[in-house]
Amino acid sequence: MLRAGLLWLSEQPQVFHFVRRNGLARRFASRFVAGETVDSAVVALKQLTAAKISTSLDLLGESVASADEARAAREVYLQTLDRIQAAGADANVSVKLTQMGLDIDEPLGVANVRSIVAKAKQYGSFVRIDMEGSAYTEKTLQLFTRTFYPEFGNAVGVVLQSYLRRTAQDVEDMIGLGARVRLCKGAYMEPATIAFPDKRDVDATYVGCMERLMERGNYPGLATHDQRIIAHAKAFAQAKGIPPERYEFQMLYGVRRDLQLALRRDGYNVRVYIPFGTHWYPYLMRRLAERPANIAFIVGNVVKESLRRS
Repeated sequence: MLRAGLLWLSEQPQVFHFVRRNGLARRFASRFVAGETVDSAVVALKQLTAAKISTSLDLLGESVASADEARAAREVYLQTLDRIQAAGADANVSVKLTQMGLDIDEPLGVANVRSIVAKAKQYGSFVRIDMEGSAYTEKTLQLFTRTFYPEFGNAVGVVLQSYLRRTAQDVEDMIGLGARVRLCKGAYMEPATIAFPDKRDVDATYVGCMERLMERGNYPGLATHDQRIIAHAKAFAQAKGIPPERYEFQMLYGVRRDLQLALRRDGYNVRVYIPFGTHWYPYLMRRLAERPANIAFIVGNVVKESLRRS
């Protein structure tokens, strides 16, 4: 019921317009979304860069309705890469294929991604192709392995989700390819036939895939806020003699900022994903709807940080 309600709210334009004008809602969102413009994302980027934390900028929005929208999103990414270059920051961008027009016209989507990765490669930067729901997993990996990676090499990487039953094999495939992988748990609601319904199985798969990527992969991004898994990664790296420069921890903007800073102080590479754009309200609502437990998680972490500062 809660998930259905959150999803319903995320799709109501009148609620969206009201919330965008509501000061309290905007203040709450500002903790987890850098703002609506490239300028606001660059401000957040510079703040994190000052703390020696790397970043990845993510324009919010997916499944665009027209080719013009897809091209507009492409232009924002090209501008973002220019701004990253001008700032001299250790930052990259994260792109969704449906935002580039995959559902409208596949050649259009591929062309839009090509132009973004080409500019990133020109700047010596990097593009992460996000993983969306399971309906897009096979197509995303096909395009990555057959088109983008052969053309651009390690200027482009991909995301794998440990809650999918196929992911352990996908990890082996990416290791064989030499591709850069961001490993996350995954947050979409999926049928048990293709995804593990129990958290313990998702976590166990994450740890197994993480160990393989740390030992054999190409600079994996370990995307998690789970302190037990982070502690396991650190212990595994020490036991196997894997130096911190071989991998990085990745977290979301505004979530466990204390842990981000602590890891960086301890000498670990940390990258924070910075979402921005006008679609911040649907982003927040859908994220909560994907896993309603995120509500307690977010509130709990806000309280933890507040107590540490008091």
